[in-house]
Amino acid sequence: MRESVRVLMVFVCLFWVSGAQAEEQYLDGIMAVVEESIILESELARETYAVMQNMPDDNRPPEFIVRKQILDRMVIEKLQLLLAERVGIRITDNILQRAVSDIAARNQLSLDDFRVQLESQRISYQSFVENVKKEIIISQLRGREVASRVKVSEREIDHFMETQSQVGAENIQYHLGHILVALPEQSNAREIKNAKDKADRIIEKLQHGAGFKQTAMTESDGGQALSGGDLGWRSLAQIPSIFVDQTRNLSAGELGQLIRSPSGFHIIKMMELKGQSKHIITQTQARHILIKLNELINDQEAQKRLLALTERIENGDDFAVLARSHSDDKASALKGGDLGWVSPGYLVPPFEEAMNELAINALSAPVQTQFGWHLIQVLDRQDRDNSKEYKRTRAREQIRQRKIEEETELWLRRLRDEAFVDIRLEKI
Repeated sequence: MRESVRVLMVFVCLFWVSGAQAEEQYLDGIMAVVEESIILESELARETYAVMQNMPDDNRPPEFIVRKQILDRMVIEKLQLLLAERVGIRITDNILQRAVSDIAARNQLSLDDFRVQLESQRISYQSFVENVKKEIIISQLRGREVASRVKVSEREIDHFMETQSQVGAENIQYHLGHILVALPEQSNAREIKNAKDKADRIIEKLQHGAGFKQTAMTESDGGQALSGGDLGWRSLAQIPSIFVDQTRNLSAGELGQLIRSPSGFHIIKMMELKGQSKHIITQTQARHILIKLNELINDQEAQKRLLALTERIENGDDFAVLARSHSDDKASALKGGDLGWVSPGYLVPPFEEAMNELAINALSAPVQTQFGWHLIQVLDRQDRDNSKEYKRTRAREQIRQRKIEEETELWLRRLRDEAFVDIRLEKI
């Protein structure tokens, strides 16, 4: 966005003469006809000048090659904008202004300072805004025509992660806990059922908060029972083969599924990981009361109601009881306004930003979102190892992005091949 652009002062004059054989004459020549639109020589000159100015002198290709590449790019851009217009994609002034403001904010500048910065680089602010508008339109068009049709299956993600897991797997160290519910060597159906029932009860206890080490000491038949089932730090190659598949996919603190072997039923837990970057997120347990706007309730009335509820809560009334009777979010109202444990990015930005500012048990001032006005209370926070979900999300996005790039290239080629484009080669 910060590339320097020096505008060439080229006067464009287009006029026509009426008559039996009307003839157009241009002081500014036409470089290309693209469907019902044109690209002027002055437009190509401006783009070429800007690009050439930013190329190092010792590695600058001949200008005619740069002109041809830029003209091809301008043709593709023109085709996309024409298609966007035909399918009805429009960008409102509010969306455009917000996008420009976001760019300024990312550069840590106010909008006025950003404008001055552009002008200091001899970039016309109006031209910059117009380019931003084009980028948004093209992005929305590609989202509609390409990205919306790209799908990523769970099998593709599994295959991707399996392939990636081979890279650097030897550097990862796993700290496993182990509980064994043993079976006799020649066990009958009743013995197998009893052992499995016991293993299921142990898993249920662990899932409800029982300590793994204490449970292993009291319930495990394994050789490490007295040390709390601790298998110590091991590489993947040192882990029993029946545990390997689950070990690859467990996050720190996560229980594996029940594993059957000739010796009995095994329960493993990933205590810790080394040699692997973790993705830790802070989850927030919050609840809220929502007042929606309607013909009878405007912004002022909604805030007034929430402030009255705040006063009642501060005077001892129960938040959950008030949420059940006053909140317009019916799904959470049934649970006393409780939203459960929410991860970053799960809630709309104004709500999440206000929630993140609150201390535990504190009440917010009324917060406005597109859903109405909210009273928010934070009940607790916890850090959670989100590595497993994070890896799958990243894998999905990497696969999706690769597919979008491939499909976009094919789509642009079809768009170009199916369009009427007349390039005036003699002018290049």
